[in-house]
Amino acid sequence: MTPEPKNPVVDRLPAWRRFLKAGLLPRLVVIFLGVPCLYLITARGGIFFLFLVDLIILLGLREFYVLMKAKGYEPFEALGYFCSLAISWYAWHEGVVVPLILTASLLAIMIREVFRRDIAPSLGHMAVTVFGIMYVGWLGSHLVLLRELPTSLAIEEHIGARLVFLVALLTWATDTAAYLFGVAFGRHKLIPRISPNKTVEGAVGGLFGAALVGWLLTRGLVPFLTPLAGMVLGLFVGAMAQLGDLVESLIKRDAGIKDTAELLPGHGGVLDRFDSMLFTAPVVYYYFRFFIV
Repeated sequence: MTPEPKNPVVDRLPAWRRFLKAGLLPRLVVIFLGVPCLYLITARGGIFFLFLVDLIILLGLREFYVLMKAKGYEPFEALGYFCSLAISWYAWHEGVVVPLILTASLLAIMIREVFRRDIAPSLGHMAVTVFGIMYVGWLGSHLVLLRELPTSLAIEEHIGARLVFLVALLTWATDTAAYLFGVAFGRHKLIPRISPNKTVEGAVGGLFGAALVGWLLTRGLVPFLTPLAGMVLGLFVGAMAQLGDLVESLIKRDAGIKDTAELLPGHGGVLDRFDSMLFTAPVVYYYFRFFIV
Protein backbone atom coordinates (compact mmCIF):
# COMPACT_ATOMS: atom_id res chain seq x y z
CA MET A 1 0.00 0.00 0.00
CA THR A 2 1.02 3.62 -0.50
CA PRO A 3 -0.87 5.52 2.22
CA GLU A 4 -1.95 9.12 1.69
CA PRO A 5 -2.94 11.71 4.33
CA LYS A 6 -6.73 11.84 4.39
CA ASN A 7 -7.35 15.18 6.10
CA PRO A 8 -5.59 18.43 7.07
CA VAL A 9 -5.09 17.31 10.69
CA VAL A 10 -3.12 14.24 9.62
CA ASP A 11 -1.30 16.38 7.07
CA ARG A 12 0.07 18.61 9.86
CA LEU A 13 1.44 15.69 11.88
CA PRO A 14 5.24 15.28 12.00
CA ALA A 15 6.67 12.62 9.72
CA TRP A 16 7.36 10.10 12.50
CA ARG A 17 3.73 10.30 13.68
CA ARG A 18 2.46 9.74 10.14
CA PHE A 19 4.63 6.64 9.81
CA LEU A 20 3.34 5.25 13.14
CA LYS A 21 -0.27 5.89 12.15
CA ALA A 22 0.34 4.17 8.82
CA GLY A 23 1.43 0.97 10.61
CA LEU A 24 5.22 1.10 10.25
CA LEU A 25 6.05 -0.89 13.42
CA PRO A 26 4.10 -4.08 12.49
CA ARG A 27 5.71 -3.99 9.06
CA LEU A 28 9.19 -3.81 10.59
CA VAL A 29 8.47 -6.75 12.92
CA VAL A 30 7.39 -8.94 9.98
CA ILE A 31 10.44 -7.91 7.94
CA PHE A 32 12.96 -8.56 10.74
CA LEU A 33 11.50 -12.00 11.40
CA GLY A 34 10.69 -13.02 7.84
CA VAL A 35 13.81 -11.93 5.93
CA PRO A 36 16.29 -14.13 7.89
CA CYS A 37 13.98 -17.15 7.47
CA LEU A 38 13.66 -16.53 3.75
CA TYR A 39 17.42 -16.14 3.44
CA LEU A 40 18.23 -19.39 5.25
CA ILE A 41 15.64 -21.50 3.40
CA THR A 42 16.47 -20.03 -0.01
CA ALA A 43 20.20 -20.52 0.52
CA ARG A 44 19.55 -24.14 1.54
CA GLY A 45 17.39 -24.70 -1.55
CA GLY A 46 16.15 -28.11 -2.61
CA ILE A 47 13.08 -29.61 -0.99
CA PHE A 48 13.11 -27.00 1.79
CA PHE A 49 12.65 -24.12 -0.63
CA LEU A 50 10.01 -26.08 -2.54
CA PHE A 51 8.03 -26.60 0.68
CA LEU A 52 8.27 -22.87 1.44
CA VAL A 53 6.90 -21.94 -1.99
CA ASP A 54 4.19 -24.60 -1.67
CA LEU A 55 3.13 -23.10 1.66
CA ILE A 56 2.92 -19.65 0.06
CA ILE A 57 0.90 -21.07 -2.85
CA LEU A 58 -1.50 -22.97 -0.59
CA LEU A 59 -2.18 -20.03 1.72
CA GLY A 60 -2.35 -17.55 -1.15
CA LEU A 61 -4.73 -19.73 -3.18
CA ARG A 62 -6.92 -20.29 -0.13
CA GLU A 63 -7.19 -16.53 0.34
CA PHE A 64 -7.98 -16.07 -3.36
CA TYR A 65 -10.79 -18.60 -3.18
CA VAL A 66 -12.16 -16.84 -0.08
CA LEU A 67 -12.39 -13.69 -2.21
CA MET A 68 -14.18 -15.61 -4.95
CA LYS A 69 -16.66 -17.11 -2.48
CA ALA A 70 -17.42 -13.58 -1.29
CA LYS A 71 -18.42 -12.86 -4.88
CA GLY A 72 -20.82 -15.82 -4.89
CA TYR A 73 -18.64 -18.28 -6.86
CA GLU A 74 -17.99 -21.86 -5.81
CA PRO A 75 -14.48 -22.78 -7.01
CA PHE A 76 -13.31 -26.39 -6.90
CA GLU A 77 -10.81 -25.82 -4.12
CA ALA A 78 -9.44 -29.35 -3.84
CA LEU A 79 -8.70 -29.47 -7.57
CA GLY A 80 -7.19 -26.00 -7.41
CA TYR A 81 -4.85 -26.91 -4.55
CA PHE A 82 -3.82 -30.20 -6.13
CA CYS A 83 -3.13 -28.73 -9.56
CA SER A 84 -1.20 -25.76 -8.15
CA LEU A 85 1.02 -27.98 -6.01
CA ALA A 86 1.54 -30.37 -8.92
CA ILE A 87 2.73 -27.47 -11.05
CA SER A 88 5.23 -26.36 -8.39
CA TRP A 89 6.57 -29.90 -7.94
CA TYR A 90 7.09 -30.41 -11.63
CA ALA A 91 8.63 -26.96 -11.88
CA TRP A 92 11.15 -28.33 -9.38
CA HIS A 93 11.91 -31.03 -11.96
CA GLU A 94 12.67 -28.47 -14.67
CA GLY A 95 9.05 -28.06 -15.74
CA VAL A 96 8.95 -30.90 -18.26
CA VAL A 97 5.41 -32.01 -17.33
CA VAL A 98 3.85 -28.60 -16.64
CA PRO A 99 1.90 -28.50 -19.95
CA LEU A 100 0.39 -31.90 -19.11
CA ILE A 101 -0.62 -30.70 -15.63
CA LEU A 102 -2.23 -27.55 -17.02
CA THR A 103 -4.11 -29.51 -19.68
CA ALA A 104 -5.31 -32.18 -17.24
CA SER A 105 -6.36 -29.48 -14.75
CA LEU A 106 -8.48 -27.68 -17.31
CA LEU A 107 -10.16 -30.89 -18.47
CA ALA A 108 -10.85 -32.08 -14.90
CA ILE A 109 -12.39 -28.75 -13.87
CA MET A 110 -14.72 -28.68 -16.89
CA ILE A 111 -15.73 -32.33 -16.45
CA ARG A 112 -16.41 -31.77 -12.74
CA GLU A 113 -18.78 -28.93 -13.56
CA VAL A 114 -20.92 -31.24 -15.68
CA PHE A 115 -22.05 -33.03 -12.51
CA ARG A 116 -23.04 -29.92 -10.54
CA ARG A 117 -26.80 -29.65 -10.03
CA ASP A 118 -27.07 -25.89 -10.43
CA ILE A 119 -25.69 -25.06 -13.88
CA ALA A 120 -26.55 -21.34 -13.94
CA PRO A 121 -23.15 -19.97 -12.79
CA SER A 122 -21.07 -22.83 -14.22
CA LEU A 123 -18.87 -20.59 -16.35
CA GLY A 124 -17.97 -18.44 -13.35
CA HIS A 125 -17.14 -21.44 -11.15
CA MET A 126 -14.82 -22.89 -13.79
CA ALA A 127 -13.25 -19.55 -14.61
CA VAL A 128 -12.29 -18.61 -11.03
CA THR A 129 -10.91 -22.09 -10.34
CA VAL A 130 -8.65 -21.97 -13.39
CA PHE A 131 -7.70 -18.36 -12.77
CA GLY A 132 -6.67 -19.19 -9.20
CA ILE A 133 -4.42 -22.01 -10.43
CA MET A 134 -2.77 -19.77 -13.02
CA TYR A 135 -2.59 -16.64 -10.87
CA VAL A 136 -1.26 -18.16 -7.65
CA GLY A 137 -0.07 -21.65 -8.60
CA TRP A 138 1.59 -21.06 -11.97
CA LEU A 139 2.99 -17.58 -11.34
CA GLY A 140 4.14 -18.58 -7.84
CA SER A 141 5.91 -21.64 -9.23
CA HIS A 142 8.30 -19.31 -11.02
CA LEU A 143 10.07 -18.88 -7.69
CA VAL A 144 10.92 -22.58 -7.87
CA LEU A 145 11.87 -22.30 -11.55
CA LEU A 146 14.15 -19.37 -10.70
CA ARG A 147 15.82 -21.21 -7.81
CA GLU A 148 16.38 -24.28 -10.01
CA LEU A 149 17.48 -22.35 -13.11
CA PRO A 150 21.18 -23.25 -12.64
CA THR A 151 20.27 -26.96 -12.62
CA SER A 152 18.45 -26.72 -15.94
CA LEU A 153 21.29 -24.72 -17.52
CA ALA A 154 24.17 -26.62 -15.89
CA ILE A 155 25.70 -23.55 -14.23
CA GLU A 156 26.78 -22.79 -10.65
CA GLU A 157 24.05 -23.83 -8.20
CA HIS A 158 24.40 -20.83 -5.88
CA ILE A 159 23.26 -18.46 -8.65
CA GLY A 160 19.69 -19.72 -8.21
CA ALA A 161 19.57 -18.49 -4.62
CA ARG A 162 21.01 -15.14 -5.71
CA LEU A 163 18.30 -14.72 -8.32
CA VAL A 164 15.56 -15.40 -5.76
CA PHE A 165 17.18 -12.87 -3.41
CA LEU A 166 17.29 -10.43 -6.31
CA VAL A 167 13.54 -10.78 -6.89
CA ALA A 168 12.78 -10.43 -3.18
CA LEU A 169 15.05 -7.42 -2.63
CA LEU A 170 13.85 -5.53 -5.69
CA THR A 171 10.21 -6.23 -4.84
CA TRP A 172 10.62 -5.21 -1.20
CA ALA A 173 12.60 -2.14 -2.22
CA THR A 174 9.70 -1.10 -4.44
CA ASP A 175 7.12 -1.70 -1.73
CA THR A 176 9.15 0.01 0.99
CA ALA A 177 10.10 3.05 -1.09
CA ALA A 178 6.53 3.45 -2.35
CA TYR A 179 5.27 3.22 1.24
CA LEU A 180 7.76 5.78 2.59
CA PHE A 181 7.35 8.23 -0.29
CA GLY A 182 3.58 7.85 -0.14
CA VAL A 183 3.38 8.58 3.57
CA ALA A 184 5.88 11.44 3.46
CA PHE A 185 4.95 13.13 0.17
CA GLY A 186 1.78 11.52 -1.18
CA ARG A 187 -0.78 14.04 -2.41
CA HIS A 188 -2.02 12.92 -5.83
CA LYS A 189 -4.06 9.73 -6.09
CA LEU A 190 -2.77 7.12 -8.52
CA ILE A 191 -5.85 5.01 -9.43
CA PRO A 192 -8.43 5.82 -6.73
CA ARG A 193 -11.14 3.59 -8.22
CA ILE A 194 -8.92 0.58 -7.47
CA SER A 195 -6.79 1.66 -4.49
CA PRO A 196 -7.70 5.07 -3.01
CA ASN A 197 -4.62 5.17 -0.75
CA LYS A 198 -1.99 4.78 -3.46
CA THR A 199 -0.38 7.95 -4.74
CA VAL A 200 1.61 9.06 -7.76
CA GLU A 201 4.42 10.16 -5.46
CA GLY A 202 4.51 6.71 -3.87
CA ALA A 203 4.61 5.01 -7.27
CA VAL A 204 7.50 7.19 -8.43
CA GLY A 205 9.31 6.56 -5.16
CA GLY A 206 8.86 2.80 -5.65
CA LEU A 207 10.47 2.97 -9.10
CA PHE A 208 13.34 5.06 -7.75
CA GLY A 209 13.92 2.65 -4.86
CA ALA A 210 13.92 -0.40 -7.16
CA ALA A 211 16.34 1.22 -9.62
CA LEU A 212 18.69 2.24 -6.81
CA VAL A 213 18.69 -1.21 -5.23
CA GLY A 214 19.13 -2.82 -8.66
CA TRP A 215 22.23 -0.71 -9.21
CA LEU A 216 23.60 -1.49 -5.72
CA LEU A 217 23.07 -5.25 -6.10
CA THR A 218 25.30 -5.39 -9.19
CA ARG A 219 28.21 -4.62 -6.85
CA GLY A 220 27.82 -7.81 -4.88
CA LEU A 221 24.80 -10.07 -5.29
CA VAL A 222 24.66 -10.17 -9.10
CA PRO A 223 28.09 -9.00 -10.36
CA PHE A 224 27.37 -10.60 -13.75
CA LEU A 225 25.01 -7.66 -14.44
CA THR A 226 26.29 -4.22 -15.40
CA PRO A 227 25.14 -1.29 -13.20
CA LEU A 228 23.01 0.00 -16.07
CA ALA A 229 21.40 -3.41 -16.56
CA GLY A 230 20.75 -3.59 -12.83
CA MET A 231 19.00 -0.20 -12.86
CA VAL A 232 16.90 -1.07 -15.91
CA LEU A 233 15.90 -4.42 -14.43
CA GLY A 234 15.09 -2.62 -11.17
CA LEU A 235 12.80 -0.18 -12.98
CA PHE A 236 11.04 -2.99 -14.81
CA VAL A 237 10.61 -5.06 -11.65
CA GLY A 238 9.44 -1.94 -9.78
CA ALA A 239 6.75 -1.32 -12.38
CA MET A 240 5.62 -4.96 -12.40
CA ALA A 241 5.60 -5.13 -8.59
CA GLN A 242 3.22 -2.18 -8.39
CA LEU A 243 1.03 -3.57 -11.16
CA GLY A 244 0.84 -6.87 -9.27
CA ASP A 245 -0.25 -5.02 -6.15
CA LEU A 246 -2.88 -3.11 -8.13
CA VAL A 247 -4.24 -6.33 -9.67
CA GLU A 248 -4.75 -7.84 -6.22
CA SER A 249 -6.33 -4.57 -5.02
CA LEU A 250 -8.71 -4.76 -7.99
CA ILE A 251 -9.71 -8.33 -7.07
CA LYS A 252 -10.24 -7.39 -3.40
CA ARG A 253 -12.25 -4.28 -4.28
CA ASP A 254 -14.47 -6.28 -6.62
CA ALA A 255 -15.00 -8.86 -3.85
CA GLY A 256 -15.63 -6.14 -1.25
CA ILE A 257 -12.87 -7.35 1.10
CA LYS A 258 -10.08 -5.10 2.42
CA ASP A 259 -7.48 -7.74 3.34
CA THR A 260 -7.35 -11.37 2.24
CA ALA A 261 -6.46 -12.42 5.82
CA GLU A 262 -4.90 -11.10 9.03
CA LEU A 263 -2.03 -13.57 9.13
CA LEU A 264 0.82 -11.02 8.88
CA PRO A 265 0.54 -7.92 11.10
CA GLY A 266 0.67 -4.75 9.02
CA HIS A 267 0.56 -6.76 5.78
CA GLY A 268 -2.75 -8.63 5.76
CA GLY A 269 -2.57 -12.13 4.34
CA VAL A 270 -0.03 -14.10 2.37
CA LEU A 271 -1.58 -12.95 -0.90
CA ASP A 272 -1.32 -9.34 0.25
CA ARG A 273 2.38 -9.85 0.95
CA PHE A 274 3.34 -11.88 -2.12
CA ASP A 275 1.02 -10.40 -4.76
CA SER A 276 3.87 -8.34 -6.21
CA MET A 277 6.25 -11.31 -6.37
CA LEU A 278 3.69 -13.23 -8.42
CA PHE A 279 4.42 -10.64 -11.11
CA THR A 280 8.12 -10.02 -10.53
CA ALA A 281 9.36 -13.64 -10.26
CA PRO A 282 8.26 -14.57 -13.82
CA VAL A 283 9.75 -11.33 -15.20
CA VAL A 284 13.17 -12.01 -13.65
CA TYR A 285 13.07 -15.70 -14.55
CA TYR A 286 12.45 -15.15 -18.26
CA TYR A 287 14.86 -12.21 -18.33
CA PHE A 288 17.72 -14.42 -17.12
CA ARG A 289 16.49 -17.55 -18.91
CA PHE A 290 16.52 -16.02 -22.37
CA PHE A 291 18.74 -12.95 -22.25
CA ILE A 292 21.46 -13.27 -19.59
CA VAL A 293 22.39 -16.76 -18.39
